[in-house]
Amino acid sequence: MQTIKCVVVGDGAVGKTCLLISYTTNKFPSEYVPTVFDNYAVTVMIGGEPYTLGLFDTAGNVDLREDSNTIEKLAKNKQRPLYPESGEKLARELRAVKYVECSALTQRGLKNVFDEAILAALEPPETKPKKRCVLL
Repeated sequence: MQTIKCVVVGDGAVGKTCLLISYTTNKFPSEYVPTVFDNYAVTVMIGGEPYTLGLFDTAGNVDLREDSNTIEKLAKNKQRPLYPESGEKLARELRAVKYVECSALTQRGLKNVFDEAILAALEPPETKPKKRCVLL
């Protein structure tokens, strides 16, 4: 059986662990618990074939919620929540395979996030060959 490794990364206190707990238990954790998710493996069926999906949590290194410089910059720039169009634009800039929105709280789109990650691992996008300069 083929194994697919899924590592969840991101800034501190953004909900990585909640995302994984909600996905694996079908319920949202009632209290904030910093990175306690044990590595977890689940069997998923894709195209009638079983795969092992390994889920790995990471600790966010920096929590900027209380950082006065960050708070000041956000207020100064009148930052607001990310809209889907902005997320899709950023995904294109980063050359991400896919942009998917979800909610760990309501589970809206949650399964889709992992389904898309699995598909991206199984069917990576073709990369265009880089143009090379040949000097003779």
